[in-house]
Amino acid sequence: MSMDKTFNAAEAEARIAAAWQKTGAFRAGKHVGNAETRSFSIMIPPPNVTGSLHMGHAFNNTLQDILVRWHRMRGFDTLWQPGQDHAGIATQMVVERELAKDPANPKRRDMTREDFTAKIWEWKAQSGDTIIGQLQRLGCSLDWDRNAFTMSGAPSAPAGEEGNFHDAVIKVFVDLYNKGLIYRGQRLVNWDPHFETAISDLEVENTEVDGHMWHFKYPLAGGASYEYVERDEDGTVTLRETRNYISIATTRPETMLGDGAVAVHPDDERYKPIVGMLCEIPVGPKEHRRLIPIITDEYPDPDFGSGAVKITGAHDFNDYAVAQRNNIPLYNLMDTKARMRTDGLSYEDSAQIAKAIAEGRTDPKSVDVTTINLVPEELRGLDRFDARKAVIEAINTEALAVTVLTKSIDPETNAEHLELKPLVENKKIMQPFGDRSKVVIEPFLTDQWFVDAEKIVGPALDVVRDGTVKIMPESGEKTYYHWLENIEPWCISRQLWWGHQIPVWYDDEGKQYCAASEAEAQAQAPGKTLRRDPDVLDTWFSSGLWPIGTLGWPEQTPELQKYFPTDVLVTGQDILFFWVARMMMMQLAVVGEIPFHTVYLHGLVRDAKGKKMSKSLGNVVDPLEIIDEFGTDALRFTNAAMASLGGVLKMDTQRITGYRNFTTKLWNAARFAEMNGVFEGAPVNGVPTPEATLNRWIIGATARTRIAVDEALAAYRFNDAAQTLYAFVWGKVCDWYVEFSKPMFDGDAADETRATMRWVLDQCLIMLHPIMPFITEELWEVTGTRDTMLVHAEWPSYGDEIIDAEADREINWVINLIETVRSSRQQMRVPAGLKLPMLALNQNAAAKSAFANNQTMIERLARIDGLTEAEALPKGALTVAVEGASYALPLDGVIDIEAETARLGKAMEKLTKEMGSLKGRLNNPNFTAKAGDEVVADTRAQLAEKEDEAARLGDAIAKLEAMA
Repeated sequence: MSMDKTFNAAEAEARIAAAWQKTGAFRAGKHVGNAETRSFSIMIPPPNVTGSLHMGHAFNNTLQDILVRWHRMRGFDTLWQPGQDHAGIATQMVVERELAKDPANPKRRDMTREDFTAKIWEWKAQSGDTIIGQLQRLGCSLDWDRNAFTMSGAPSAPAGEEGNFHDAVIKVFVDLYNKGLIYRGQRLVNWDPHFETAISDLEVENTEVDGHMWHFKYPLAGGASYEYVERDEDGTVTLRETRNYISIATTRPETMLGDGAVAVHPDDERYKPIVGMLCEIPVGPKEHRRLIPIITDEYPDPDFGSGAVKITGAHDFNDYAVAQRNNIPLYNLMDTKARMRTDGLSYEDSAQIAKAIAEGRTDPKSVDVTTINLVPEELRGLDRFDARKAVIEAINTEALAVTVLTKSIDPETNAEHLELKPLVENKKIMQPFGDRSKVVIEPFLTDQWFVDAEKIVGPALDVVRDGTVKIMPESGEKTYYHWLENIEPWCISRQLWWGHQIPVWYDDEGKQYCAASEAEAQAQAPGKTLRRDPDVLDTWFSSGLWPIGTLGWPEQTPELQKYFPTDVLVTGQDILFFWVARMMMMQLAVVGEIPFHTVYLHGLVRDAKGKKMSKSLGNVVDPLEIIDEFGTDALRFTNAAMASLGGVLKMDTQRITGYRNFTTKLWNAARFAEMNGVFEGAPVNGVPTPEATLNRWIIGATARTRIAVDEALAAYRFNDAAQTLYAFVWGKVCDWYVEFSKPMFDGDAADETRATMRWVLDQCLIMLHPIMPFITEELWEVTGTRDTMLVHAEWPSYGDEIIDAEADREINWVINLIETVRSSRQQMRVPAGLKLPMLALNQNAAAKSAFANNQTMIERLARIDGLTEAEALPKGALTVAVEGASYALPLDGVIDIEAETARLGKAMEKLTKEMGSLKGRLNNPNFTAKAGDEVVADTRAQLAEKEDEAARLGDAIAKLEAMA
């Protein structure tokens, strides 16, 4: 049966994917019977169980699949390990929302922990495999029978979830705890008031919003005053006045209640007279107004604001560091919902204790500061933003805001009024929001579980420094070093129900018992009643064990022995620290091995203009919609083609359209071959050995392509591999070879041409398969009887030995001549169908031979009407120069040289003006500073395009002038 006219991607992709799965094509193991004995393994960065395929997934997994298919076809024993992350906060949120859809359902807080987690498992069974099906549509050749889950084997897991990942996580926690590497302590964390849990930095979205900066006076204690002096850069006094206060500015007035100090820079001359003095927080009951010290620290910037910074160590990360350095107490003002606290001591008692600490009469370490509640009684229980309004109103009422003279015009009398108004700056501020809850994140002082990361980070740094692990691109190594050399304790606890519950129990006295099970904990505390810590482990802790946990550790499984350490990790650069570095630390700390030898980092997939995809901008590209419209292979080839190491990833549908056309070109080439009997009979065994120059040339070109593709993939230059294949398959095979071969099917070389073309097309399918698996698998099946599916075909190993240098020179010379003539005709606007005579001004022997051997083809494809030798260039003739020869095309009477020169001159004038405008913009510092990186990059790209166009125009004008 003959081939269909077109490739029906929608029908074929589902059928081919099902066939791969049915035959176990992706199972771990060796599938090609060659001498290769090495193994190759990759761990998929586990998508969230709640996830759906987005462009980042599509890009990332395309690159992984290219590597896996390439190694599998080369005979490596391969494993691409699939799996999903349990995604604590995301999954809990999804299930709570599902329950809320039916008013009859109880809310989570009305359920037991066990009942709620049972609901999550039910949801996972129904909806948790969405992204698996989507990855299969993308053609991802993971060993789906080994699909892992980071909560498999948990005590509440239902049938079908019996893996041991949970056991591995708990074992690591217990081991690290017993080594003193995990502890419970109080530190400042990112707190989500909606979910009432700590979250990681990666789950915080810092967004620019319209904000305010309020300026307040902190009166000096006892009515003290000082001379405040400001000077300009030359030291000239610009302001001198007596002040009885120090001025601070804040975007969060509600946190003033928890201030522990005011800090100034040690070199700031303005405040040296009052360093060490006490100042009064301008809010709270007057009779219990708190005093705090004025201290020096390197943190304040003398040139920003007033140069004085209030230090609220329990509610700001920078302030926390200052407080730690200066032994400033940390006063927590809010509860877990970000409402002002209602617990603890009365304000009066709390203020007295805080005053004694500030005056040095009480050591803060001797006081349980968690009982101190410095929220005035009238503000307790208020939402933080309502408390903010109340604090501002109270300060303004007492006239303790810094004021500015403001002019206004009475609309009726037109009279001018001057009055002092509180200084409030309207300004853009960066505000942290929870990526799931979308509420403002609060820096919050709370008891959490931490890994003492500083004690385990050393080996993870060493293996990158000594080259054992390579991070690509190299800029990733600098980021890696920066994070790990400045590492902080790692907060690993979350206040959720879904996740690995902390394996620590407490007795009535608060003593901790860490064990893998309650029975083991009870054995450590005979006769005591124990309660388990309610928190769960951060998902980054469990996913940090992904390489070994998915291979069966702590059991020494055959898979662990064969595939660990893995080979390469392909992942986004945004999780270099949150996941990659932690996997390095965890594997080295737990099993003393690196998890992988190479880390390939890529950036975000952006839109065609380089902008970040966002629902609010309406520029999100859905990969499934792309697949429906263009086919999977076009999307995958686009992903590979834009994967330059460290480059910006711009997803352009025009580019996808171009690569869909590429699949059509390949299909049509196969149909041409079929119509000429190429696929009749048995396929050729081994590399053909033809006699015709054309066939010897295309075999050599195939070898060059194989070498270049292997070199590119070995170096993770996916874009180079894609472009090499595109240039070869479209340019050399589908264009030149197919066109040159047409007359050969009726001549003496017909049989060898059929055999050669069949072999070449097979090589195209094999080399394209890792990038474009569906159309290549389909063509492999419909173009002959095969011993195996293409997914298991052996990757070629031929090289330079099959390159025929003589054939290579001759055919490449012919192609260059045809392309040069075509380009010259187009430049001069010669009518496309018009045949022109050509003059040979001089030719060496090789050029003469090449022309003679291929004259019919040259004349047909270059639209040439015969070749005549000439001693001199006639007037109005266009020179065509190629290696070893110089030809001419007589154009006198064919084109109006004078008119063409004038036309191109005007085009050059216009182009020169446009280039001048673009250069002017780029040379303007205001433009480059304010326009934004994307606009500047686009302007540079426009200039480069116009400069290329100008070069072509200049060349054409020079040719016309030479013809005149």
